[in-house]
Amino acid sequence: MTKIHGGTFTIGANNEFPEEKPAQSITVQDFCIDTHEVTNQQFAKFVEDTGYITMAERPLSVAQFPKLTEEERSPGSVVFQPIPEGQPFQELSWWHWVQGANWRHPQGKNSTIEGKENHPVVHVAYDDAIAYGKWAGKSLPTEAQWEFAARGGLKDKIFAWGNTYNSQKANTWQGEFPVKNTQEDGYFGTAPVGSFPPNGYGLYDMTGNVWEWTQDYYHYGHDSKSGQLNPIVSDEKESFDPRDPEVLKHVIKGGSYLCARNYCSRFRPSAREAESPDTGTSHIGFRLVTSLP
Repeated sequence: MTKIHGGTFTIGANNEFPEEKPAQSITVQDFCIDTHEVTNQQFAKFVEDTGYITMAERPLSVAQFPKLTEEERSPGSVVFQPIPEGQPFQELSWWHWVQGANWRHPQGKNSTIEGKENHPVVHVAYDDAIAYGKWAGKSLPTEAQWEFAARGGLKDKIFAWGNTYNSQKANTWQGEFPVKNTQEDGYFGTAPVGSFPPNGYGLYDMTGNVWEWTQDYYHYGHDSKSGQLNPIVSDEKESFDPRDPEVLKHVIKGGSYLCARNYCSRFRPSAREAESPDTGTSHIGFRLVTSLP
């Protein structure tokens, strides 16, 4: 882990996507954060010690999916599959539910993580990350902690390294998403952790590679955080706009190997997305923090 000396900073951005507004001045205290994303090898040790079964390895709930047959409720997860060039496609049609896909088999039952022990673990749902954290004696970062760490000490910069996009600084998608990845950065999918230069705090892959879970429930914007110390958005329903469809989701940060300049483009410290806590995909992982006395 890496010790981060806390301080006051500006969370969010006023000139990017609407959900990042308004930028607010907040303060975080000192904390330690994993230097890189949790890897397949680390997660395998956790499973070996505890016998834990991830969400993607469990059958879908009868209560949640009463109309599905037993076969249709077989364990699986959501996997990205590129669209062939020239083929028409609809929004999000590159995502497929694949039975047998999980952290051990990231592309489906016939795939493996052999040789990818140092890649970030994927197909981990929010509860899976929480369970790993309890075993490791750590916790998921708040959105504020995560963003403060991702900025690496830089003030008011667009990216973790400055104001200009650079394909050699992080594992992102180069080319036209979702049909052509030129792989200028050397990778089509996930990369081994630490393959790209660290940020100013010595942290790897705070941009790209895989999205990372945070503790915060997703709330549109940062209105509630102004001037706070160690802010976190809890699950208290009164803190949410009841019209907001994202109230039951968690904030994920950092973007992934699928973020392209023509689509998503959330490979910035201020960028954020919402994800259902029961959903793990082929581009979401996590890292953990500990507080200091």
